[in-house]
Amino acid sequence: MKVRIGIDVGSTNTDGVALDENNNVLTKEKFQTTEDISTGLFNTLRKVIQNLGNSKGYIGSVMIGTTHGLNAITSRVGLTEVLAIRIGLPAGEGIPPLSDWPEELKEAIGNHILMVRGGHEYTGEEIVKFDENGLRNYLANYRGKIKSVAITSIFSFVNPEHELKAESIVKEVLGEEVLVTLSNKISSLGLLERENSTILNASIRPLMMRIIVSIEEILKNLELGDVKLYFAQNDGTVASEDFVRKFPIFTVAGPISNSIRGAFVLTGIENAVVFDVGGATTNVGALTNGYPRESSNPVIIGGVRTNFRMPDILSIPLAGGTIVRDKIGPDTLGFRLTKEAISFGGDVLTATDIALNALKIDLPGAERSRVLKKFDNDFITSKYVTMRNMWENCLDKIKTKAGDVRLVTVGGGAFMIHSKLRGSSDVIRPESAQYANAIGAATALIGARIDRAYSYEAVKREKAIEESIEQAKSISVEAGAVPSTIEVKEVEEVSMPYLPGNSVKISVKVVGKMAQ
Repeated sequence: MKVRIGIDVGSTNTDGVALDENNNVLTKEKFQTTEDISTGLFNTLRKVIQNLGNSKGYIGSVMIGTTHGLNAITSRVGLTEVLAIRIGLPAGEGIPPLSDWPEELKEAIGNHILMVRGGHEYTGEEIVKFDENGLRNYLANYRGKIKSVAITSIFSFVNPEHELKAESIVKEVLGEEVLVTLSNKISSLGLLERENSTILNASIRPLMMRIIVSIEEILKNLELGDVKLYFAQNDGTVASEDFVRKFPIFTVAGPISNSIRGAFVLTGIENAVVFDVGGATTNVGALTNGYPRESSNPVIIGGVRTNFRMPDILSIPLAGGTIVRDKIGPDTLGFRLTKEAISFGGDVLTATDIALNALKIDLPGAERSRVLKKFDNDFITSKYVTMRNMWENCLDKIKTKAGDVRLVTVGGGAFMIHSKLRGSSDVIRPESAQYANAIGAATALIGARIDRAYSYEAVKREKAIEESIEQAKSISVEAGAVPSTIEVKEVEEVSMPYLPGNSVKISVKVVGKMAQ
């Protein structure tokens, strides 16, 4: 028997499950998320392992979905100073790096910028010769001052030669221990968005490396030092700890994707809308062929515009801990719900209090009658109708075609959606719905996606697609996939009429199984 553990950090609770190879739940635990995130995560991991008893020897892997990176970016806390190098003069000097960043975020990462000559055309040919000596001279000013570097070159995802040369020079001048992130490994089209994504990745790498070391120490203390450690990625797949040490930016939306993927595992429904009703927000996404539907729009993270792949998610401030006054939300009790909500003996009216009374539902530790001592039934009913209207509007926005859709509700607050919403054909709340996020993490496959630009006048279409697939497979192997198990899930071609030469962007997604 092989056992997999999934841990997911939410705003209110940190959930953990242990599954066997047939996805049967062996044990599940829920702890309040702590303000530092780490303590709740570690407590949950310890308890799940302890519950397994003698079966802990069968644990083969631990998968974790964490918001450490996202929280660091949004709160501007725990970030590392970054040297942002752009290879693109003279063509790319119009808008310098970090130009569109919030001032406090620029300050948090040091606002260090270098621009040198170089870069490539969309065909892969040099625009100008790379100024190696210039970069070497500029870098001397940062010796001993910088631990993380982000390098971006024009059209490097077509030809990464200048970025690779720059990396070698950075290591030579600043030292081998300096962390270097190359933009061609992060995303593709859009110089500024690709550069932003690369810099953000560089800013959270040391933080994620410390988190990984901490989790490894816990596993060693529990005599599980040989267990494989994986982290949830933004697209509903997972990647090995070694891969995440290099590319933590791919994990910032992992917990949201976990819930959508978990909804598929629990129901077997490949195409549906998923409502993940947590403690602070309801996150609404779509299942497409068993995976989260990805957004085609640029993603804003911490006020910064990026272009790597993220799930197509709508979030509204309506969930279990949402505070109800004259209006509903947007503020929430979060992990303080079970201490401060009226049903739990507190004095704050929440969406949970409203739902328990409107639907006549009893929860362990809650006494809904406490609410009725302060508010009448008409008030409760009207607030619940408002809540349903908010969910129904969100459902309408996430749909891509007319007609009713299947709706799967998961998360700790899933009980609040008790019957069909307008626009849904039915509502499914599976068993263990409140653990869907952890189950999604525990059952995810290794995944990788690449976006590449080609000119079909320079490269034949068949060769371009084949090359893109092989590159995606190579990345998935680096992320921990067994080569023989890798499957191509998606190949997409998009014409780029603003570039000459019959240019296209080819996107490829592959998934594979992890080593047992």
